[in-house]
Amino acid sequence: MKDWHPDLSRSSSPRYIAIADLIEMDLRSGVLVAGDRLPPQRALARRLNIDFTTVARGYVEAQKRGLVDSHVGRGTFVTGRQERERRSFALDVASDPRRASAIDFSMNLPPEPSDPDLLARMQEGMSAVAVDLIPLLRYQGFGGLAVDKEAAATWLSRRGLTPAQERIFITPGAHPALLAIFGLLAKPGETVLSENITYPGMRSIAAQLRLNLSGLAMDDEGVLPEAFEESCERLRPKALYLNPTLQNPTTLTIPQARREAIAAIARKYRVPIIEDDAYGFIPLDAPAPMAAIAPDLTWHIGGLAKCIGAGLRLAFVVAPDTRSIWPFVSAMRSNNVMASPLNMALATRWIEDGTADGILRFIRTEAAARQEMVADILPSGSYRADPISFNIWLPLGGGWTRATFGSHMRNAGIGVVASDAFTVDGVAPEAVRVCLGGPIGREALKGALSFMAHALQGPPELTASFF
Repeated sequence: MKDWHPDLSRSSSPRYIAIADLIEMDLRSGVLVAGDRLPPQRALARRLNIDFTTVARGYVEAQKRGLVDSHVGRGTFVTGRQERERRSFALDVASDPRRASAIDFSMNLPPEPSDPDLLARMQEGMSAVAVDLIPLLRYQGFGGLAVDKEAAATWLSRRGLTPAQERIFITPGAHPALLAIFGLLAKPGETVLSENITYPGMRSIAAQLRLNLSGLAMDDEGVLPEAFEESCERLRPKALYLNPTLQNPTTLTIPQARREAIAAIARKYRVPIIEDDAYGFIPLDAPAPMAAIAPDLTWHIGGLAKCIGAGLRLAFVVAPDTRSIWPFVSAMRSNNVMASPLNMALATRWIEDGTADGILRFIRTEAAARQEMVADILPSGSYRADPISFNIWLPLGGGWTRATFGSHMRNAGIGVVASDAFTVDGVAPEAVRVCLGGPIGREALKGALSFMAHALQGPPELTASFF
């Protein structure tokens, strides 16, 4: 490792810029040469008597310029490459570009972090986890270690949930947890309920398990209590699935009073509730989860895909009671063995050191900014959205069908999914879900939304030249 001790007084720029400037200066003068390993960020921060974040930002800036490469578990190395023309940077400049290009704009993803300070903190967390890497490559017991469950409990407490640790399980994403839970609660041919416009994954799970999925009528506050009670009387359902906060795709949030009414009916008929709280951490003032209103009836699934990152493939599941624990553990172990210990360790680290909160704050801020952009471009009342949701729900008119509009929008690079994917019963409405998050930047999104607004001003025939 190079015993590099930069003199920050040699640059009048902010300290993090000065660090990158001095790497460049010393590279030109021969003090540094390609292949030199720079001091660890924390060590250099102590040496210079400055904050770690400042050094981290400096290394990120140097990497942006093509001066250094960072490798998790190995350190930061001088490269000498000059890549000033790059419009953006990745934390690992040697990453496989084929992975970066594998983007599905139809997925309902949160905006991706771009703040240099936050990216540096995320990278530091990965480096810290990699220090003791080998144990994380071994098999572990299902559900997470005690330290991981403690972090999960801390995270769930942000939703007002304080379950005993033995009722908390860390699973490899929400979808496998849903598959296991429904497999426990219902047999092939039996009926389960959901919103009539619901998460497509629920439809796939019901089909895979050969369950009869029945959709409940909705209004602007979610499932109608009278529709739920009528279905309980008539169909004797084995479970009710809800995505109650920033619902995918309509973005509605079930208010507290409606949640309590639904819980009362579920209790009357002893219908278990499966609460998919994927977006529950996004609003600052979301209503109490169903698991807080009816904890003895509710399976709570707090996925991390929408509030931290889908690539972690983690969800925090709270079982309703101790009787449910062993069947659930058995079902999950049979299908998935365990969640990735490496991913669990990283999520735990980010929760413990505040990085997860930083990611969540960024997502909230950026989602709100994108919804403001939508409001500036699309006519008021022409779509449904929450001020902090990742998508809009767009009813169509003027001769547009969901098929023609979806095809037209894909040419603009914006993610659109037709209502067929979300509709449980009856004819699908002429509507689409339009995604605003993921890797698309603000400028590209603005252009796509303008393209959309132009199309909606007239019938499809006027835009035929764009196909």
